[in-house]
Amino acid sequence: MDKVQRHLLRGQINRRSFLTGAAAAAAAISFPRMVGAQSAQTGVDPATWTPEYINSIAGTETYDTAAELNAIVPLDYSGRLTYWWVGPTEASAQIDKDMNDAFWAAFSEYYPNITVEKQNLDYNTLADQFRTAALGNSGPMVVKLPILNGVEFASKGQFMEFGPADVGYAVEDFWPGAMKSVTWDGKTYGVPTNNETMALVWNAGIFEEAGLDPETPPATWDQLVEYSKQIHDSTGKFGYGLVARTNAGNTPFRFMPKAWAYGGGALDESQDAPTYQDIYINNDGTKAAVQAMYNMYVRDKSVPTSALTNTQTENQDPFIASQLAMVISHPSEYAVMLDRASKATGADKEIADGVVANMRYGYLPEGPSRRAVVFGGSNVFPVNPDIVDGGTDLDAVRAFIAFSTGPEWSTKLAWVGSNPGNLRGFRTEWMKERLETIKNLDVTTSMLPYGIPFPVVPESNDIMLGIVPDMLQNALTETMTVDEACEDAASKIEALYSGM
Repeated sequence: MDKVQRHLLRGQINRRSFLTGAAAAAAAISFPRMVGAQSAQTGVDPATWTPEYINSIAGTETYDTAAELNAIVPLDYSGRLTYWWVGPTEASAQIDKDMNDAFWAAFSEYYPNITVEKQNLDYNTLADQFRTAALGNSGPMVVKLPILNGVEFASKGQFMEFGPADVGYAVEDFWPGAMKSVTWDGKTYGVPTNNETMALVWNAGIFEEAGLDPETPPATWDQLVEYSKQIHDSTGKFGYGLVARTNAGNTPFRFMPKAWAYGGGALDESQDAPTYQDIYINNDGTKAAVQAMYNMYVRDKSVPTSALTNTQTENQDPFIASQLAMVISHPSEYAVMLDRASKATGADKEIADGVVANMRYGYLPEGPSRRAVVFGGSNVFPVNPDIVDGGTDLDAVRAFIAFSTGPEWSTKLAWVGSNPGNLRGFRTEWMKERLETIKNLDVTTSMLPYGIPFPVVPESNDIMLGIVPDMLQNALTETMTVDEACEDAASKIEALYSGM
């Protein structure tokens, strides 16, 4: 560990030398001062972080990636890296796959003498696989995890202390809400790679068919329930792509915005200064959000009956077939539908092309308390050398993390579905290209001010992937009433916190 500390110190010295040079101007990004209730959590101000502002700053700065990397770890460094992450799948848009290939080709070009052993793992199983590897001291040197997972492993001592400064970046280069997700007990253990918020996607053609204004989405969650019913009653199609699968991140990412909008939550994560000690999952707000889902699934039957086992991927087939009107998703949904339409034939091709032409994006609906969305994304963590298979090559780790979290590749890797974790990325030529070529990207990006991070506690994974979906399943299957399901969830959180 002494060797590790020496390397980290050297990285901090390199950073100071680097920022005193010509590249310091590029690092000195001046973003609007962030104010407001929800921006206290994320650092993003809805009054200034608008589509117009996002477009106005894109392409205003240039960056020399090679020079920045060389200042951290020399480009001729020879070493070895092992890495786990969730990469593109068969369902990913082709551009996502192409950008992933370009990422690895670029890293090999910058660091031709670092060999990489990498594993692209499933989104819903990566955390479990890392848990198993950690127990057997067979972990990778670096792991990239969804924003929900990191604190659990940091609290167990399975990550190294490590932060932006160790790869040449300032903490201010990242959203405060993102930095919270790599921080535990006052110490930092990783670097944000990307941050994302989702939007409401709807088929304007189905809206028109149902007698709704095709260009106007539901303004509130109550109205979304009404729209879903009207669409189903008048067209026979499903109104809303409800997702309630257990042990799948898709579920809390789509349910929690409703809970927060109604004034609920899991804990007090929606408050300006959360303590994560107060349980909100059984308050009136959360119950109202569960009731809204019950109304769509049980009372109105306006959502797919397969919602209990669906993720967003399962919603894509009925959406491209013009049988589903509304979903919550990323800007990548448009690229995915373009891909699907390009592969369709005959009558299916005509329908799919019509769906793509009718796709619209808008802000998530409001509730009585607020408009809200999950402040999501991913973070990259260097694993504690004690549990790494074969030991850690820290300079190779630093080179890779600097590369993947810098302005260029934190922007490019987020190409169709997210936003650069490094705020400098918003000023790059690549961000400008994204805004010019990815339809509705500025809409989802401008949802960032309404983001709320998941509770930054080790139990967050169990709450969001287990307790929250179980609560929904209990209510939607009528195993319990809405009140009983929420109270049962509260008792489970209490038990989790008490260690029972």
